[in-house]
Amino acid sequence: MGDLHPEIDEDVRQFIDEQHVFFVATAPLASDGHINLSPKGLESFRVLGPKTVAYLDLTGSGVETIAHLRENARLTVMFCAFTGRPRIVRLYGQGRAIEREDADWEEYSSQFPQYLSARSVVVLEVERVADSCGYGVPLYEYTAERSQLVAWAERKGADGVAQYRAEKNRQSIDGLPGLRH
Repeated sequence: MGDLHPEIDEDVRQFIDEQHVFFVATAPLASDGHINLSPKGLESFRVLGPKTVAYLDLTGSGVETIAHLRENARLTVMFCAFTGRPRIVRLYGQGRAIEREDADWEEYSSQFPQYLSARSVVVLEVERVADSCGYGVPLYEYTAERSQLVAWAERKGADGVAQYRAEKNRQSIDGLPGLRH
């Protein structure tokens, strides 16, 4: 049922490219800290190489992933098929968050559509690629991306989004440092 791959091969890459949603999971070092699991979409994921992937992190109410990456870099990304052949792919490795003010922001952010709400690019150096059956995942039909996040950012404008990040994204729910800027 399950397979390990030494890297992201063409078959895994094609599967990833076909998915409309993916999930990211992180955890703090503290045993009483909150584990984070977040769904992502909006054409925000890229395979950059056989052992490197990235996704565009958009402004949200929390900053758990960035805070956990700053503390310990552990990151898992999961894709699961909601149509067609049942399949789950998990990418495990070490991640880092690149913020707008960082020197390599343009290099990475240019790989994605330009969203006003973009706050970081999360880069994952993949150490393990696991492929499993997904027999228990239900079938769903994709109809469209949601428009609310883009509309919210447009209503706020660049200054409003920056103010929101300053107020809501400086630390995690466990008090870990979030965005630096």
